[in-house]
Amino acid sequence: MSYLVIAVLCSVAVSILLKILRQHDIDIRQTIMAGYPVAFILTWVFLKPDLSKVADLNAAWGIILLLGILLPLVFVILGRAIESMGIIATDAAQRLSLIIPIVAAFALFGEVLTLQRTWGIFLGFMALVALLYRRPEKANANNSIYARTDTGEKRGLAKLPVGSWLLGVWVGYGVIDILFKQVAKQGTAFPLTLFMTFGLAGLLLLVYLIINKTRWEGKALLSGVVLGMLNMGNIYAYIKAHQTLADSPSVVFTGMNVGVIAVATLVGVFAFKESLSKFNMLGIVLAIACVFVLFWS
Repeated sequence: MSYLVIAVLCSVAVSILLKILRQHDIDIRQTIMAGYPVAFILTWVFLKPDLSKVADLNAAWGIILLLGILLPLVFVILGRAIESMGIIATDAAQRLSLIIPIVAAFALFGEVLTLQRTWGIFLGFMALVALLYRRPEKANANNSIYARTDTGEKRGLAKLPVGSWLLGVWVGYGVIDILFKQVAKQGTAFPLTLFMTFGLAGLLLLVYLIINKTRWEGKALLSGVVLGMLNMGNIYAYIKAHQTLADSPSVVFTGMNVGVIAVATLVGVFAFKESLSKFNMLGIVLAIACVFVLFWS
C-alpha cells in the first residue's frame, strides 16, 4: 500500500507543478517534453534496464509503442479538451476514466468480484462524483496549458465536435492505466519497457513541438527536470503497487484515482485557497471510506 501512497503523492505534486507553471504563463508542452529525458536517465541510473534483453521484448514492443504514442498524445488532447470544455469537465473525464481499467480488472485480468470490493468500488465512484462536483462555469481558453502560441495568440482548434476531446481524454487515460498493468506483469523486465517507453515518448513530443515551430523557453525546459523526477516516481510506484497487489488491480485503479482527487482537493483548499462545497467534503469522507474498504478486502 505504501507504493500506492507514493504514486498518489507524486501525481498530486505533478498537478501542483503544472498549476504553478500555468499561473506563470510557461509553455507546459516544453516542460512535459523535457521531463521525458530526465525520466529516461533516471530509469537507466536507478533501475538499470538490461539492454541485452531488447531482442527478447517480443510482445512488449506493442506496449512500448502504444505507451510511447499515448503518453505525449494524451497531454496534447488534454490541452485541447481544456480549451474547448474547460478545466472542470476535462478533469472529471480524466478521473472517470477509472471505469475502463476497473471493467478490465474483472473482464481481462480475472479478478474475483467480492461483495466487499463491490462496495469499495461503489464508494470510490461516489467519492469521485462528489469531489469533482463544481458549480457550472464557462470554459476559459486562457486556463489551457496549450491556450497560447509563442506569439501569445490563441491557437485555433481543429474542427472536431468539442465533446470528442473529452472522449479522447477519457479513453486515453483509461487505456494507459491498462497498459501500465501489463507492464507490471513483466516482473523484473519492466525497467527495460519503461526505459524504451520514456525514450520514444520524449522523441515523439519533441518532433511535435518542432513541427509546430515552438520557440524554446529556458524556464519551461528547466521545469522539466522536476517534472521528470516526479513523473518517474509516479509511474514507478504505480507499477510497483500493481506488482505488490497483483491479485487486486481494482484496488490499485480505484485507490490511485480516488487518492489523487482527495489529496488534490485538500491541497487546493489549504494551499491555493480554493472553495470546498458540502458535496466536496462528503467526497473526502467517501474517499477515506473507500480506501479502508478496499484495503481490508
